[in-house]
Amino acid sequence: MKGQSAFVQRVHTPSFNLQSLSVVVHAAWARLVRWQMLHRQRQQLAALSDEMLKDIGRSRADVEAEVSRPFWDDPLRRR
Repeated sequence: MKGQSAFVQRVHTPSFNLQSLSVVVHAAWARLVRWQMLHRQRQQLAALSDEMLKDIGRSRADVEAEVSRPFWDDPLRRR
C-alpha cells in the first residue's frame, strides 16, 4: 500500500485555543460591565429633578421610557 497514504483524509478537530477563549471571556466581561453601567446611568437619570431634566432638554416621560428599558437594551449596539 505504498503511496496510498496521500489519499487518506485527516479530520481536523478543533484544539483548545487559550487565546480565543481569552477573547470570548474578555468580550463577555466587557458586555457585563456595559450592562451594569447602563443600569446605573438609567437609575441616575431617574433620580434627576424636573428642573435638571429641563436643563438637559428631557421630560419626565422621556426618562420613564428610558428607565423602563431592560438593562441589556443598549442604544449603542443597534443592528
